[in-house]
Amino acid sequence: MSKVEKLINKLKHKPRDFTYEEAKKLLENLGFIEYNKGKTSGSRVSFINKEAHIKIELHKPHPNNILKLYVIKNLLDVLRQMKVI
Repeated sequence: MSKVEKLINKLKHKPRDFTYEEAKKLLENLGFIEYNKGKTSGSRVSFINKEAHIKIELHKPHPNNILKLYVIKNLLDVLRQMKVI
């Protein structure tokens, strides 16, 4: 099983410890590019997949690196839309 498949499998179970770095790694492997508007955007980050015409906006979690459950559900919705899962 590849690293991407492992991350998708972990995400499907809606874990309470899924990190921003894991989400970033997964999205980048699925063709998304991370965009940050610089210092004025704060913790807001966009991930854009130009091929699939999909944009995901989320906030980098702080002070820890763990994603909120609503973000995990949003990521699952996007993966279903892309027919990855």
